[in-house]
Amino acid sequence: MASDRLYLDHAATTPVLPAVKAAMIEGLDRWSNPSSPHSDGRAARAALEDARRRIAVALGWAGQVIFTSGASEAIAIGLTRAKANRTLTSLIEHDAVLRVTPTAERLEVDGDGLVRHSRLRRNDEDGTILALQHVNNETGVIQPLEQMDRAGIILFADCAQSAGKLPLPDADMIAISAHKFGGPPGIGALLIKDLALIHPSGGQEQGYRAGTENLPAILAMAAALEMRPDWLTAAAQLRQKLDVAIESAGGKIVARDAPRIPSIASYRMPGVSARAQLIQFDLAGISVSAGSACSSGSLKTSHVLKAMGWGETQAAEVIRVSFGPTTSEADIDRFIAAWTQMAARTR
Repeated sequence: MASDRLYLDHAATTPVLPAVKAAMIEGLDRWSNPSSPHSDGRAARAALEDARRRIAVALGWAGQVIFTSGASEAIAIGLTRAKANRTLTSLIEHDAVLRVTPTAERLEVDGDGLVRHSRLRRNDEDGTILALQHVNNETGVIQPLEQMDRAGIILFADCAQSAGKLPLPDADMIAISAHKFGGPPGIGALLIKDLALIHPSGGQEQGYRAGTENLPAILAMAAALEMRPDWLTAAAQLRQKLDVAIESAGGKIVARDAPRIPSIASYRMPGVSARAQLIQFDLAGISVSAGSACSSGSLKTSHVLKAMGWGETQAAEVIRVSFGPTTSEADIDRFIAAWTQMAARTR
């Protein structure tokens, strides 16, 4: 990335941290297959299991850790192989959840993006699994999972945007992705309290995920999680400054009054499409997005904003700004200047 560019799209992916790169290089020197019975293979297995333990400790997780290629695969394993007869999700889930639960019941949300619990009925005989994001990837809204009355329900939490930043919720299964917290792409995990909750498939990872484990990436993920997220306090102050500036310039904050993670915010610039904004910001050397990186390439109307009650025209004027460990006040000042100039030209 050019040194004069400003990267404010950390929710899509966060640059790999230097210590994480070093851990990955170390892993590349361990060339043996962790499933091989010889001494080289056993050494690789020892490193793998040590990384598994370190990841669990860093996350405060007492259950099992199954390594995957990322959160999307963790979601697919957990939701398609769960021992449940009924699946509940919400209307604002990531496409990775919606894609593998085509027949699920969708819970509605309010204007702040918080799930309405009226349809969260229990039936201990039907084996219900409830899949919800801990932090929404477009709005940054934190779902209060701990406040839900879910006795008898298996809770699957998509923590792709919160793991490594916020404490994990008390869930039965959790999906995480390393490249969202400074690790490399292509590695993640399914955290599961009890392996008996899902059907095995054979192969590696105790028979729950086939394929040779990616030891270099796993070591890098462990290193990333061991780096404490002490930047979130500063990010909250930067996000507050940005919120004030956007509103002062006539913009709208998505889910303004909802609990939001400090690292993600979405804003509407009335009268200017997200497509036009992205082009102008990019020309100004600023990288932002129009929601999920999985769908922003097509710039389709956000299903998240639609579920929150936004009209199509208004939703099409929203962009997402997301911070990382290196985001500074000078970066926010630069973005505010570009945003206010663009908004002023529209007026």
